[in-house]
Amino acid sequence: MCSPGIIFLAQTVVGALGNSSLLLHYLVLYFPGCRVRPTDLMIQHLIVGNLLTLLCKGVPQTMAAFIFKFSLGNIKCKLLFYVLRVGRGVSIVTMCLLSVFQVITISPKDSRWAGLKVKAPRYIGSSIHLSWILYMLINIIVLIYMTGKWSNTTITDLKDFGYCSAIRPDITIDSLFAALVAFPDVLCVGLMLWASSSMVLILHRHKKRMQHVHKASAPRSSPESKATKTILLLVSTFVSLYTLSCIFQVCVTLLSNPSRFLVNTAAIVAGCFPAVSPFLLMSRYSSASRLCFACIKFF
Repeated sequence: MCSPGIIFLAQTVVGALGNSSLLLHYLVLYFPGCRVRPTDLMIQHLIVGNLLTLLCKGVPQTMAAFIFKFSLGNIKCKLLFYVLRVGRGVSIVTMCLLSVFQVITISPKDSRWAGLKVKAPRYIGSSIHLSWILYMLINIIVLIYMTGKWSNTTITDLKDFGYCSAIRPDITIDSLFAALVAFPDVLCVGLMLWASSSMVLILHRHKKRMQHVHKASAPRSSPESKATKTILLLVSTFVSLYTLSCIFQVCVTLLSNPSRFLVNTAAIVAGCFPAVSPFLLMSRYSSASRLCFACIKFF
């Protein structure tokens, strides 16, 4: 059985290479002077959020697994968990925006979303920037309660995260903070599920119409069918891993002294989607896939 350190190391290295390769693909493709499509802009911010999540979670977890009594100072713990929470939140928002934008884009001309097809691309950039600001403000409380594991603080009620600790606030404050952090995440996941379901339904109806028009032709996999499979794969992977991660995070939060196994498992599950998502996205770009696998082979 692999040790947690090996799992953290493999997850971080492979995920970082995958996200970096995909980001490099976009930079080479659209630099300099080329116009970036709204979907590509959202994917770029998703990649940045994934990288922040992987590096801020995977690197210290790996070092804590291999180095005895590894710990970080107060300032480093505060910044590390703050950036981690912001990156994770931005990843969720960009996934939500991507799903909503896609369902608006492929909606029929006679639908109620038709009027938003022209307006939606104008607000993508501002929406992404607003999400960064929103999560930077929401997670300021992380800077207050995170501290070093072996700090000189006299507070004894600390929750151990392996290399950092967190001051356990009053149960009322803790509940309010959990609700504040969870509300935008739950809202985004709900919107994403609705948008993805609507998109799959639209593509299914379009496929049936096209089969009716060309029923004499030989059956073959249409672009709509391929897009449907890609959407279902990406969304189902995200929702399943996000739900599983939330379950583990709730367990870690509610327990006064969570076991090291529970903390490590929660960290591994939280890093699964950031590590896997670039390879799901790269299935559309053969050049990006070749670049990524070349980097992995080199290392």
